[in-house]
Amino acid sequence: MKFSLGQVVATPGALETLSEAGQTPEFFLEMHVAGNWGNVDVEDRQANDQALVNGGRILSIYRTLKNKKLWVITEAVDNEGKREATTILLPSEY
Repeated sequence: MKFSLGQVVATPGALETLSEAGQTPEFFLEMHVAGNWGNVDVEDRQANDQALVNGGRILSIYRTLKNKKLWVITEAVDNEGKREATTILLPSEY
């Protein structure tokens, strides 16, 4: 694990999309926390790598087996140095 996830939540749309694909949230969360950012562009990849150092927000973008896009976002570090939440959502739910 490269960082803590904090409380993990998922939107209804993301849960439905995962169910339709026959995949679990854990599959995507494991990649996210290992530093596999998925299909992010070069700028977001660099921002994620920097966020591991400075505590900023981390964004990963994945595709399900049904080719639906999912975002996994871990919020920035709080004043105590902890990440409080990670959300799995569809881009349209942002």
